Amino acid sequence: MRLYILGSGTPLPSADRFGSAYVLKIGDEYLMFDCGPSATQKLAKVGISPVNIDNLFFTHHHFDHDVDYPCFLLSRWNLEVGTENKLNVYGPKLTEQLTHRLMDEKNGAFSHDWIARINHPLSLNSYQIRGGKLPRPKPEIMAKDIGPGKICSGKDWEVTAAPAEHVEPWLDSLAYRVDSSEGSIVITGDTRPCESVVDLANNVDTLVCLCVYIQEEIENTPEADYMCGSITSAEMARDSNSRRLVLVHQIHTLDEKSKQLKALSDITSIFKGDIVWGEELMDLNLS
Repeated sequence: MRLYILGSGTPLPSADRFGSAYVLKIGDEYLMFDCGPSATQKLAKVGISPVNIDNLFFTHHHFDHDVDYPCFLLSRWNLEVGTENKLNVYGPKLTEQLTHRLMDEKNGAFSHDWIARINHPLSLNSYQIRGGKLPRPKPEIMAKDIGPGKICSGKDWEVTAAPAEHVEPWLDSLAYRVDSSEGSIVITGDTRPCESVVDLANNVDTLVCLCVYIQEEIENTPEADYMCGSITSAEMARDSNSRRLVLVHQIHTLDEKSKQLKALSDITSIFKGDIVWGEELMDLNLS
C-alpha cells in the first residue's frame, strides 16, 4: 500500500501547498480522495496517469477539495482509448449535481469541449493515434451521492464512510476508511474532533488527519471549533489507537521551522505512534 500526497494545504495558495488530494495504491489499483487545485498535474508529477484512477471519493465540496474535478474528468476522458474501466465518483450530497453541471451534454459547463472532440477530425485523428477506434464515445461517469456505511470494494480493498463534522448544515462531510490485506487507512477530510471519525479509525494502521494550526493559536475561535489543530489531531490518533499519523492540510505558515517544531512537540506529547509531516508530492510506503 502506497499513499501519494498530491495536495496538503488549505484554500490559501502558497508555493509549496495548496488544497487537498491523495491517491492510495493497493496492488495495481489506484483510489483517489479529493481533487483540489492542480491535482491532475500533480498526478503527472508523481507518475500516475488519470486513466489509472477508477474510483474517486470526495470528502466534501469546498473548492480546495474539488476545484480540479473538471480538469481531471476531461483529462482522463481525453486520454482514454476505449479499453479503460468506467470512472466511479463517490461523495456526499452535491457530487451528482456537480458532475451533471460540468459534463451533461445539454447543460454541462464543459460539454462544448468534449462535443468538439468527438466530432472534429483533428481530435479524432489524435484519438486514433493513441489507439482508439471510431466512433469516439462520449464521457461516461458514474457519479453517486453517498452517506455513511460501506461504499464499494475492489480486488483487495473495501471502502467505508462515516460522518465528519466541519461546516454542516451547508455542506455534508465524510471521512473514509480503506481496509485491505496490505493495511488499513483512514482519510479524515476536514473535520473537528468527533466520535464518528474516531470510531471509524479504531485500530487503523494509518490516520491521515488535518492539522491546520498550532492549537494555542486558535483556542476559543471557530477554527478550533470546526477543524483539528496540533493537539486535537494528536488526540484523534491516540483515541482511535492508530499506529501511524500522517499530518496534512497545514496552513503554509506551519512550514516555518519554529512553528513546525512547536506543532510536532504538541503532537508527540500526546500521540506515541509514528508521525509523518505531510508534504506535497510525498510518496509513502505504508506496508
